[in-house]
Amino acid sequence: MLCQTIKTGTECAFMSKKGCGFNGGSCHVIVEKCGGCNKVMEVASGKYCRVYPDPAAKWGIRSCPTASHLKLEIKESNQKVNPLKASKRANKK
Repeated sequence: MLCQTIKTGTECAFMSKKGCGFNGGSCHVIVEKCGGCNKVMEVASGKYCRVYPDPAAKWGIRSCPTASHLKLEIKESNQKVNPLKASKRANKK
């Protein structure tokens, strides 16, 4: 249904005929960490997330799973190889 409380005219999963069914009766404003995300929408009453009604809960333990402004860092693990064992494995093949 279309939101009738804060994000007027946008699709909302929590809207029903009785009103907003989310905790507190409306969506919460974004937190500071959401600053550069492309999922932030600005309405007259403030800035809100298009995906989550409570963005602070998504930033609780780790980073937000849908944050578009963060780059994932892949760490390469450099294992130490014993040269003696490596030469024995190569000789077996």
